[in-house]
Amino acid sequence: MPSAVWKGSITFGLLTIPIRMFTAARSERVQLHQIHKKCHTRLRQPLYCPECKRIVDRSEVVKGYEYAEGKYVVIDDEEIKKITPQSSRNMEILAFVKESQIDPIYFDASYFTLPEKDNEKPYALLLKALEDTDRVGIAKLTMHQREYTVFIRPRHHGLTIHTMYFANEIHEVAGYGKLDSSISLKPQEIKLAEQLVETLSEDFNPKQYHDTFQENLKALIAAKQHGKSVIAEEPAHRAPVIDIMEALKRSLAKDQQHKSKRAPKSHAVQANDARRRKAS
Repeated sequence: MPSAVWKGSITFGLLTIPIRMFTAARSERVQLHQIHKKCHTRLRQPLYCPECKRIVDRSEVVKGYEYAEGKYVVIDDEEIKKITPQSSRNMEILAFVKESQIDPIYFDASYFTLPEKDNEKPYALLLKALEDTDRVGIAKLTMHQREYTVFIRPRHHGLTIHTMYFANEIHEVAGYGKLDSSISLKPQEIKLAEQLVETLSEDFNPKQYHDTFQENLKALIAAKQHGKSVIAEEPAHRAPVIDIMEALKRSLAKDQQHKSKRAPKSHAVQANDARRRKAS
């Protein structure tokens, strides 16, 4: 089992639930390093002090805040411990909200939680309450020298925690959400677009989506290890859209044809096919 990233308790009212928290998801990437072109040696970043003109040991490193150019307030670990809030050990639930009210844009990192030994019952009680009421708990959590607001929600019969982006961390882009009011959509265009959406609709299956670039990168590395080269894929050529109605009709016809090829045959059709094969 991986190491817990946080240990403490979820509390609400007088209920305390000791838990361990584990990273639920992490981006998987092929890591490319900087190497010396001449000898293929990996380059390293030394801890170099330009004032003392030498490389310093990690034991000489302290934390500091730059309040003016080249001027720092030095802060040691003991001082940081003194100002660490109670949420470093206790995750107190401040409120419960409907999950449907939370815009997914506020979700940041995800973590699984497990109850500590002999504390399964209060864990199960909170989980059941959240499942039955369709609510998400909002709490405070201090971790990695930062205080987070977190969502506690039920998922697959366990409690999952998501750190939250604060409102001031959600950026604004000029013009977003403000389409030109003069744009006129024809009823037939809307109907065809909705039909296209319906044709492409299916149940969500995360396993069918994957990172094609990372797969190609791994293939490139494997090929070069064996002295081979990789042939570039031909880019897809798309004709410019001149008539949006015609484009929608063609897209709908293409996707319906593709879907009919993938659709499994009915039992009656399969039986007829079997009779034909037997007769022949």
